Amino acid sequence: MERRVFLGLAAAGLLAGCGGFRESRINPRNWFGRSRSRRREAATAEPGTNPLIPEQEESGLFDSLRKRGKDVPYAGTPVAEISALEVERATGGAIVRVRGLAAQQDIHDVRLIPGTPDAEPVDGILGYELRAVHPPLSTATELRPREVQAAVFVSDKTLESVREIRVRGLRNERLSRR
Repeated sequence: MERRVFLGLAAAGLLAGCGGFRESRINPRNWFGRSRSRRREAATAEPGTNPLIPEQEESGLFDSLRKRGKDVPYAGTPVAEISALEVERATGGAIVRVRGLAAQQDIHDVRLIPGTPDAEPVDGILGYELRAVHPPLSTATELRPREVQAAVFVSDKTLESVREIRVRGLRNERLSRR
């Protein structure tokens, strides 16, 4: 019993002596020292400029793609055939999901383009066109059809005046009515 008491007191004495470790150079948290505050020099900005906007345009890996997308309009053409149209309820509206068959392989950038510029229904009909960017026929390796999908969210506000959703392709169109 005396041995346990002696070892306990010795351990407590050692731990009490380690209180200086927090302030020592052995502690990795002290390697950079304490932070200090100092006065910052005022930035010399021209009046009317925003210091948060960089003065020159930064160049990055994807900047050429971003610039190209802004200058070039969408070059999609209608997909050959619309094979399915589904309208699924979602929070705050509905998701219009469309599947179509393209006439060839290697198509990309599939989109549902609204029939009107502001995507508003006309006479209770909300129209879309399924489009994709097709490569020239000479570069396609196979002329088998390829299934593509696209979806768009339609808000409840827009759906209030809609009684029919119509999606057009090159050869056909599909309708979904209330």
